Amino acid sequence: MSDKAPWPVELRLRRAEKRLDIEFDDGKRFSLPAEYLRVESPSAELQGHGPGQKTIIGERAHVGILELEPVGNYAVRIKFDDLHDTGIFSWDYLYQLGVEQHKRWRDSCAGMTPLFVKAVLPAPGGGGRRGGPLRRASAGALAAAIG
Repeated sequence: MSDKAPWPVELRLRRAEKRLDIEFDDGKRFSLPAEYLRVESPSAELQGHGPGQKTIIGERAHVGILELEPVGNYAVRIKFDDLHDTGIFSWDYLYQLGVEQHKRWRDSCAGMTPLFVKAVLPAPGGGGRRGGPLRRASAGALAAAIG
């Protein structure tokens, strides 16, 4: 086993599907939704400047990716269509996001109100919509759930 960190061999922006597909040299492939990348952006605006300062944002289900901009040979800046563009996603961080995708979605919902979580999370044993990622409820769906 090597101490070498996985290195991307292909990045493919799928604008219409609002996803970033990434394949690493260890054979792992991830298809990361724009919403997930936006919510997990490594920017100080979202992550804060120290432990415990992360801001959980919602209402990003419809966010897309405008473009990818290389940052040296170690990262990519993702420009989202909500004009957020301050997060620099290192290859290591993108790999971590791929490996931990399901757990991170669950954790981001853990601090939300039970009604919101019920509207966001799929039924036990099911995936997100059409087997895809978990989705946050829209304001309208949340209002309808509240009653």
